[in-house]
Amino acid sequence: MVFYRPQLHYLLLDEGRFKESELADLRNLAAALFRLENSRQPQDVERVLTCLLDWLKAPEQSELRRAFTVWLRRVLLPSRLPGVELPQVLDLVEMKAMLAERVQEWTKQWQQEGLEKGLQQGLQQGLQQGQAELLVKILERKFGPLPSVYRQRILAAGPDDIWRWVDRALVAAALEQVFD
Repeated sequence: MVFYRPQLHYLLLDEGRFKESELADLRNLAAALFRLENSRQPQDVERVLTCLLDWLKAPEQSELRRAFTVWLRRVLLPSRLPGVELPQVLDLVEMKAMLAERVQEWTKQWQQEGLEKGLQQGLQQGLQQGQAELLVKILERKFGPLPSVYRQRILAAGPDDIWRWVDRALVAAALEQVFD
């Protein structure tokens, strides 16, 4: 039996190996695409869009402008702005205007969400640490100095384990009964 195995030759480009400084001076659509893929800040995207608008201003390039717009809206921006509702835009000019208008709003929203998430995590960690310290205090008061093995186990435990051990500590006759 003979199988057909195509012999394909292709060129592989590693877009991550190019530096912004190497690509910025090139008036090249592939370089612009790489710059967009490597962009980390909304301002970087805006800079590339400005270049694209300048390069693709001829009427016969309207389909290319639209293709970049669709790619930005469906591929690049959703990966950079997860959870953000993107309005329908049909042209690079609209895309650039939308980004300029929304970037500050999104940045404030992310900062607020990050702050709230950080506070929530901090409160949760503080509460868990307080619960662990309370259990240590209860056990030391009832059974005397706590061996470091048990202290480390308590500090590494989750809230469910700590509360189960608190309940057991109230009725246990020996320290080992709390952790069995």
